[in-house]
Formats: sequence, structure tokens, C-alpha cells
Amino acid sequence: MSSPTTIAAVKGFRDVLPDEAGRWRDLEDAAARLFARYGCEEIRLPIVERTELFARSLGDTTDVVEKEMYSFLDRDETSLTLRPEATASVVRAYVESGLVQRDPAARLWYRGPMFRRERPQRGRYRQFYQIGAEVFGRDDPLADAELLVMLMRYLEHVGARDTRLELNSVGDARCRPAYRDRLREFGQRELAALCPDCHRRLERNPLRILDCKVEGCRAVVARAPVVLDSLCEPCRVHFDEVRALLDQERVPYVVNARLVRGLDYYCRTAFEVVGGGLGAQNAVGGGGRYDGLVAALGGPDVAGVGFALGLERLAMVAPGEPAAPAVAAVVLPLEPRAVRPALAFATRLRDQGMTVALEPAGRSLKALLRAADRRGARLAFILGEDELRAGRATVRDLARHADRPQALALDTPAPALAEQVQALLGSAP
Repeated sequence: MSSPTTIAAVKGFRDVLPDEAGRWRDLEDAAARLFARYGCEEIRLPIVERTELFARSLGDTTDVVEKEMYSFLDRDETSLTLRPEATASVVRAYVESGLVQRDPAARLWYRGPMFRRERPQRGRYRQFYQIGAEVFGRDDPLADAELLVMLMRYLEHVGARDTRLELNSVGDARCRPAYRDRLREFGQRELAALCPDCHRRLERNPLRILDCKVEGCRAVVARAPVVLDSLCEPCRVHFDEVRALLDQERVPYVVNARLVRGLDYYCRTAFEVVGGGLGAQNAVGGGGRYDGLVAALGGPDVAGVGFALGLERLAMVAPGEPAAPAVAAVVLPLEPRAVRPALAFATRLRDQGMTVALEPAGRSLKALLRAADRRGARLAFILGEDELRAGRATVRDLARHADRPQALALDTPAPALAEQVQALLGSAP
């Protein structure tokens, strides 16, 4: 009988193995600590939402809604979607839970997986992970600047290298229609050089041509009018004040007049963090202001501003220090009779907060020591026939590959036992 074939992961989906997961945990923990200093509280969101939430919030002319969402019909014929981004979900929760009344100026942050059917590439997958934050109830430039200070302080704190903040204003409902008209007129003149998708975008939402990834279209867009030339006075004043506040706090940025965000709900401030060495798709994260989104999703007219960082991309620009060995010590029972005392020995150390591995009996000492080396442990505690008779565990220094002269009594009270092991770890090279 032939062996069954292995089953591979779905294209664009991948496993996050322990080494990488440990770095992600560090990045998430750093976010939890630093965002709390700015008054942000964590929210946990469902990964499945009604499809209409994203169609209404993101815009039905966006690539995300038109091409990239994972949507399906539930048994009651309700159309559901694996969330492609989290801002709309945060807004839905903010309104549905009544938080919009209890705490209109809520500051929330989140972490978790998102889903888009994009072409997989380095640092970009169909299931990807984000860390993000949203600030509600504030339409003043200070809210934008404070959020950006928090974002850049976080990137500095986690050691993100070779990143820069790009900043722009995309106007609002008063001045953006005039810019759309200018962009449509420009696109009509350049129609022959634009792709079929951009032909359709020009009719439905000209701003979408600025997001096109086709190289020929990108070359055309490089000559397109910029939104900064069409800003109304309130939008210009808002943008100038955001910049002044960032300058005051010495937050470096560059103005990118061609930067727009790919979703319809953005207005005024828009920004991206880009990283070096990531190729053409170099965005680590981004965000901006979305003052009409809460009202568009059935809530009151409450302003909002936020950002999201891609955890995969962030880990690439902030790799961190090599992880310390996950296991401090390993307990090695050499025979079946040693299993119970070995478990008791390991449990007492674990109860004192130490990371201890426990190997099964039935292998040679040489094989058990090889297993301990693979775990990166610094000490091994050996329990064989002689040790059981003496009531003591032999201590093997795995850095020197030699036994220590000191042995540990198996009946030592847990606090004293942990103290002795810590002393041994501290003296190991």
C-alpha cells in the first residue's frame, strides 16, 4: 500500500514557526505597552463580518472589494467576508456596542489576521497580520500628529531600520470633487496609455487610477495633477498644522504629493511608512483620517483617524536580537523508574517560573544529551539508577559537555531548588 501524499498549505497562506512567532509576540507586546501610554485600549475583533460592511466602507470601486475579498454565502444566504482590513470592523464594534455614546473619544488598538486574495510575494500573503490603532471623536490636527508621534515612537522602540514616514492630504468632501474632475480630464487625455481597469476607474472613481500597479499606468500617473494643488483652505490649514506639530516633536517625514490611500473612506491626512529593501511594494504600514466613516456605517457623525502596520513587513525591518534559548534546563530520566521523580523535579522548577524541558525515558544518555543540545538548554539534570539510589540529580554543563561537581537533592524544597539552579545558570559560560 502506497503512503499517502502530504497536504501542502493553501497558496498565499503559511505557517508562522516558533522563531518568527516569538519575534511577533515581542512586537505585539511592545505595542501593548507603548500604546497604553497614549491611552489606547485593546479590542479583539471577529475575523468574519457581513460583506456589506466592507462594500459600504471601502468603496465598491476599490480593488479590495472588486477583486480581493474572500466572500461566501452562509447557510441562511447571508453574504459573509473574511475581513480584509480592521478599521471598518473597529467602527462597527464602536457603534454596535454603544461605545460611541459611552466613550465618544475612544482610543482602540487591535492585532490579528486579515485576508485578501492578492498575488503572494515577499512579506505579503493572502492571510496576513496587522497591528493597528484608531482614535475617535477628534477632528483636530493634534489628534493626527499625536497618533503619528505614537506610531514613529513605536517603530523606533522596536528597532525598525531604514523606514520613513510619507505624508499627504487627500482633501475632503468640499475640495476633492474638483480634484476628481481634474484627474478625470487628465486620464481622458492619456486614455490610450492606461489599462482597461483604469478606463473603468476613470468613470466610476478617478482617484483609483492612482493605485494602479500596472507599470504603464504608474508612468502616466507620475505626470497627473496632485491633490495638494486642489485643497480648500480648511484642509490646507489642517495639513500645515499637522506638519508644524510633527516638526515641533522632531518627527522626520517627507511630503509625498502623489500619496493616496487605497480605500474610499480616507480624507485629509494620509500617510504611509515605507521600508528599504522590500522591493516595489515597500509599504510597512499606513493610515489616515476618515471623518465620515462612522456616519456611513450607521453611527453619529464622529471623526476618526488611525493606522495599521503589517506584522510580516514590520518583522522584516525590525528583526530584533537573536532569541535567547527558550529552555534553560532539561531533565533527562534514563530509565522508566526515573520518570515520576523526573516529572516532580521539572514541575517544581516550572512552578518557580523556570523554563524546563522534560525528555522521555527509554533512550541512551548520549541520545538524550543530543536532544538537550537541540533545545539549546544550558544545563541537563540526569536521573539514572545511581541518582535514584542517592536521591540526587547529576548536573551536566552542556556548554562544557562535562558533569558539574555539584548534584541537586531531589527532595530540596522548590524555592531553594530554583535558587540553586539559577546560581548554576548564572555561573555557566
